[in-house]
Amino acid sequence: MNLHEYQGKEMLSSFGVRIQRGIVAQNAQEAVAAAKKLTEDTGTGWHVIKAQVHAGGRGKGGGVKLAKNLEEVERIAGEIIGMDLVTPQTTAEGKRVHQVLVAEDVYYPGDNEPEEYYMSVLLNRATGRNMIMYSTEGGMDIETVAEETPHLIFTEEVDPAVGIMPFQARRIAFNLGLSGNAFKEMTKFVTALYTAYDKSDASLFEINPVLKTSDDKIMAVDAKVTIDDNSLFRHKDYTALRDLREENAIEVEAQESGLNYVDLDGNVGCMVNGAGLAMATMDLIKQAGGEPANFLDVGGTADAARVEVAFELILRDPNVKAILINIFGGIVRCDRVAQGVIDAYKNMGNIEVPIIVRLQGTNADIAKELIDNSGLAVMSATEFQEAADKVHEVLSK
Repeated sequence: MNLHEYQGKEMLSSFGVRIQRGIVAQNAQEAVAAAKKLTEDTGTGWHVIKAQVHAGGRGKGGGVKLAKNLEEVERIAGEIIGMDLVTPQTTAEGKRVHQVLVAEDVYYPGDNEPEEYYMSVLLNRATGRNMIMYSTEGGMDIETVAEETPHLIFTEEVDPAVGIMPFQARRIAFNLGLSGNAFKEMTKFVTALYTAYDKSDASLFEINPVLKTSDDKIMAVDAKVTIDDNSLFRHKDYTALRDLREENAIEVEAQESGLNYVDLDGNVGCMVNGAGLAMATMDLIKQAGGEPANFLDVGGTADAARVEVAFELILRDPNVKAILINIFGGIVRCDRVAQGVIDAYKNMGNIEVPIIVRLQGTNADIAKELIDNSGLAVMSATEFQEAADKVHEVLSK
């Protein structure tokens, strides 16, 4: 589950991480009121207006702008709210902006020049340990830094059973070239950031940039936070932070129907039971010359109603040229699945997309006979290769 920047910052602040303060606004008038409140509380004269969408690169798309007075706050907020923001991490259509974060200006003059760093916390799956990735090149795409100057990216692995040790926080501050009060501030920041990641059961905390202000304070100017969905039962309050407007509408509907669905960019729809078989089926489609249009796990109860919902979700994608149903009948009988496919097909009327059905397991022979004798434009297959050949055949027409 992804969080908005303002939500991520509130979470960080609750764990003692210093943040760039801000107030979320739903319209231009609220933005002005937020700016006035920030000026009273922080003394800031300028304000940063930030579009709140689940995508990076907002500044490149015009979603982050500086306002030097209240008139500019109102104008900029009015321009950003309601716009379709296109960034390197959105589709060509962009994402509709429903709210902005009005934040304090933290690049104020002082004894030193402000400096920006990059920092993230995530799981290193190769070692089974948490990893802090950081760089002196803050404010830039970390992918660009990795490609052009990989020697400027550092990592610190943390044993999750022990947690981050003081010497590790000090090493990070040292590698970032800090000294004096900024060094001490960074060690506190890193320790609090790791604690927030660990205690919130997050799968990612990305702060870009981490700012060293002109008076040597260390703070999070941005926050990208992803919470592990599997941990939400431990964090009931986090569920309220979910913004369904930012998520794929088909994926949300599928979840409400008890289906595991992920939208992809291919041309062959998949309907499978079991995540492992789904991954193998996607490989099968690739080998047959196609591209999977989705990941769809219907689970162990693939009855007619469930299959019909799955059909409807897949067919909403105009790029789908064929559908491959690949079910292993262990808990559920193959003949019941076959009957579900037939009933769903008849209920939905004329389906113009070719359908290939491969059913293996309990009563697979009965299921194949049901499909073959249904009189519907549905092709049955027994082996993986046979299913792949039929996918290739329908895509070649």
